[in-house]
Amino acid sequence: MTKDRLFVLDTDWTDPAYGGERRFYCKDCVTVEGLLAAFPERAGSIEVIRLAWPRPRAALVEAIGEANQNLPALVWTQADGSTAFVNDQSGLLRALHERHGFPEPHP
Repeated sequence: MTKDRLFVLDTDWTDPAYGGERRFYCKDCVTVEGLLAAFPERAGSIEVIRLAWPRPRAALVEAIGEANQNLPALVWTQADGSTAFVNDQSGLLRALHERHGFPEPHP
């Protein structure tokens, strides 16, 4: 069985829209990375793929299409062989809970 793939942004990058000198991280990606670090026994069933900031993000485009480059994104293969994904933070945290047994975030 293929591991679920979690696409996240690199943790340190610049954005040319802000002059290219300021350093940034994605708060949603860092949140998910922290969740993986806190529960390594659950994270072992997920392949983490770190991508650079600029678009297009070729590996992500190949996995789920050009229109779906928002990160973080969890991608998996369904029983019928089709690809499913979630790339909004609340949906991703729910999928990590349902698919991999991570605790739920407190409301």
